[in-house]
Parts: sequence; C-alpha cells; structure tokens
Amino acid sequence: MSTRRKFLGTSIAGIAGLSLLPAINTFASENNIYNRQNTKKLKLRFALASDLHYGQEGTDSDLNAANIVKWLSEDHAKNHLDMIIINGDLVNNRPDLLPVVKTKYFDKLPVPYYTIPGNHDFADAAVWKNVFGYEDKFTVDHGDIGFVFANTADTKGAYVCPDNTFIKTSLEAFKDKKIVFVILHIAPVQWLKSEVAIFLDCPDTIELLHAYPNVKAVFHGHDHSLDGVRYTGKLPHFFDSHVGGSWGTEYKGYRIVEVDEDNAIYTYQVNASQNPLLNSNKL
Repeated sequence: MSTRRKFLGTSIAGIAGLSLLPAINTFASENNIYNRQNTKKLKLRFALASDLHYGQEGTDSDLNAANIVKWLSEDHAKNHLDMIIINGDLVNNRPDLLPVVKTKYFDKLPVPYYTIPGNHDFADAAVWKNVFGYEDKFTVDHGDIGFVFANTADTKGAYVCPDNTFIKTSLEAFKDKKIVFVILHIAPVQWLKSEVAIFLDCPDTIELLHAYPNVKAVFHGHDHSLDGVRYTGKLPHFFDSHVGGSWGTEYKGYRIVEVDEDNAIYTYQVNASQNPLLNSNKL
C-alpha cells in the first residue's frame, strides 16, 4: 500500500513498553488475542478506528465499511466492548455520504459509538448534528472517566486548531474525574519539520492539555501510516492506523483501550486484516 510521505529516522510509530499508569502499547497476537498481565476486572473497554474514507475512488469502500463492523462485532463478542469511537474521515470529500455510512454500516455496530469529523468529511457542527444528532465538539461522561471530542477541520477540508474555549470548559467540568481522554482527528503538534503539512501547530492546545493532570492520553487518526505513540512532554498521543483509504500501513486495524478497576490503562493495536502479520518471526 502506498504512503503519502516518508518519515525521518526519528519517527516513533510502533513503540512498545509505554508507561501509562502503567500501560502497554503493543500489538495483539496473530489471532488478535491480547493477554494482559493484569487480570483485574475492567471498568471500561473501548475501540478507536479512523479513516474509513468511504466513497474514495479506487477503493472498495463497502468492503472496508463492512469489515470494520464485522471486526468490531467479533471483538465485542469475544472480549466485550463498552463503546466505539470513529475518529474522523468517515467519508472522502463527500459529506452527502455521511448518512449512508451511518445508516448502512455504523448503526449496525453492537455497542454505542461516537464520531468526530476529519478533514475529509467537510463537516461543521450543523452537518454533524443533522447526521449524528450531536455537534462537532462534545463530551461523553462515563462515570469517573470523561471523553472530550473536538473538530480539527473546516467544511473545505482545511486544518484548524480545535476550539480551546470548549476544551478548557470541558476539562474544567471533568477536573474531578480520575481519567480524561481527548479525541482529535488531527494532532495539534508537529513533531518533525517534515510534517508541517501533515499535522497542526497549536501550542495553546498542547499547553491546555498539559494543564490538567487527569488528561491521560490523546487519540488521533489522520495519518494512516502511524499506529503507535508519540509524546508531548509526558502526555502520550496514540494513533490507530486506518480502516480504509488508499494509503497507509500495509494492514487495516484499530486500537483497543482498557481501564481496570484500579484505573490502570492498557492499550494495544489490532491488526484486524491480518495482512501482513505483525510481530511474526521465524527462527
């Protein structure tokens, strides 16, 4: 599968051994089974998938959309999911297809799901509310865990920094939560000089996220070739590959996040398409 650009040697995709309360950033095994070291009861388990690009010419959009429903339904049947997050670029420059992909595919997901626009959705608050019933920035309250979602693009596909006033208000409302996760399709920081045209440069957003110790991770889509973690200071930013589109990692997959009863967080990437196998070695 082609890639949109090449990373420098300092790219950080696929790092293992992340410390996050603690956490593990790794890949599921060949049969997509992940054995956690910690066997404590989970209070929350959710999946993040991004970049379906439904309607992109030259791709089998319907197969890709059907696959993500199939993969996540199977994951739920085996391991239980509490919720699913679709992190942007649901469609490919065709906002008129948003109702189609919602009704034909996403509404068949086995658990509640939440979506946020990407730069290829060409959507604002009005468009998103008309299709999904909520605007392009919102929060989800899950007991002592909070989620903050915010749009990072406009209706013409231009990248825009998220609404920091909304983020601050949301983080203030969640300041007594044990854990807060932030969902932004496009990362608000450029880690490498070569990425000026790929990510956003939003220092005020980064400063805001760092000001709240209970913000434990930020999740991004957008860059189909990233499936690991990068950091701003000690704050991890996770990527989840892609479930559609014409470029990116050789496989299609999604990310799982698990929070146990002691608020330890575990996360790993699933190679759902099994093409190619990950971490496979022959000695």
